[in-house]
Amino acid sequence: MLQEKMMVNDALSGMKSSLTVYTAAISECQNTELRSAFQQIRSGDETSQFELFKLAQSKGFYKPAQMANDTQIQQVKSELQG
Repeated sequence: MLQEKMMVNDALSGMKSSLTVYTAAISECQNTELRSAFQQIRSGDETSQFELFKLAQSKGFYKPAQMANDTQIQQVKSELQG
């Protein structure tokens, strides 16, 4: 099980890095066709990453942080909008 956990976590880490690279490429891309291609690839990778995340979570490989309450959410919203 430890080997499976390491493989899943490595895959998630790699996907996170790829998503960061695609986001940077999209923001700097002037060619609309290439930009669109990067966006499609990123979208597919985001879907795959989320599926892998759900698998990791269901197997107990990933424990997300405690969810924020409504007050905390509103506080962050206010800070970002102000």
